[in-house]
Amino acid sequence: MNSINDPELSEINSLLPALPPGRRAFMASVLGTGFALAVQPVMAQSVIKTSAEGLETGAVDANGRAGAVKGYYARPNGNKTVGVVLVVSEIFGVHEHIADVCRRLAHAGYLAIAPELFARYGDPRQVSSIPEIMSNIVAKVPDDEVMADLDACIEWAVAHGGDRKRLAITGFCWGGRITWLYAAHNPALRAAVVWYGRLRMGVTPQNPRHPIDILNDLKVPVLGLYGGLDQGIPLVDVEEMQKALKADGKASEIHVYEKAPHAFNADYRPSYRKDEAEDGWKRMLAWMAKYGM
Repeated sequence: MNSINDPELSEINSLLPALPPGRRAFMASVLGTGFALAVQPVMAQSVIKTSAEGLETGAVDANGRAGAVKGYYARPNGNKTVGVVLVVSEIFGVHEHIADVCRRLAHAGYLAIAPELFARYGDPRQVSSIPEIMSNIVAKVPDDEVMADLDACIEWAVAHGGDRKRLAITGFCWGGRITWLYAAHNPALRAAVVWYGRLRMGVTPQNPRHPIDILNDLKVPVLGLYGGLDQGIPLVDVEEMQKALKADGKASEIHVYEKAPHAFNADYRPSYRKDEAEDGWKRMLAWMAKYGM
């Protein structure tokens, strides 16, 4: 992923933290608590804070092929077996926004798990420089290791009240690209929902293939949600993917919000677009329900 052109950088580079270093470190020290340093200050007036009332929340501790996989989970209270939704973060890791997304999904009836997929390479929540996050952490994370970590999270979920027959995944930006790849990796999924995930990037040993390359390998229906004004994901790529999905007869589809920028669901950022975000959320839940979640 190119750190200069990455959409995360273009919209946040001017919002570097103004808090004292000690306070910044404290805010990002606990998984799912506080916002990542690189997105400070947050747009407090639009931040959604979902209550944990009626939910069970806590830490994930799974065993992956490359070692332990930590994360945050939320699920409805009670012993009922529920569908599982993997939530894959942006480059900022499992900070408050991603934890809140998990709580929203839990209120919708799911066991939502957000794994910290960067942990072996660093903690992006505690780094204030976007280029540093990209080059020193994100660029080092191999796709095949991520696929294995997500597999491990599913096994953890099944052992903690998740239904193996009802599995889905959703992801944002970096996590959106991963969501496309996981939809080609795991045939046990019922559905996948991508929020503005990159479709084409440079090839590296860590990232040998990209969504535009794995069309024929998709094993589950994917819903893509993209912004027509996204400065980091060329609309020509989105349109190419749309046409390819239709031509191949895939159940997958892409919806473009013509007036939305990148990260239109990120309520803590100036890119947030309430109407498009709420519509995307409804589409996501309907997509999952359509395919048996």
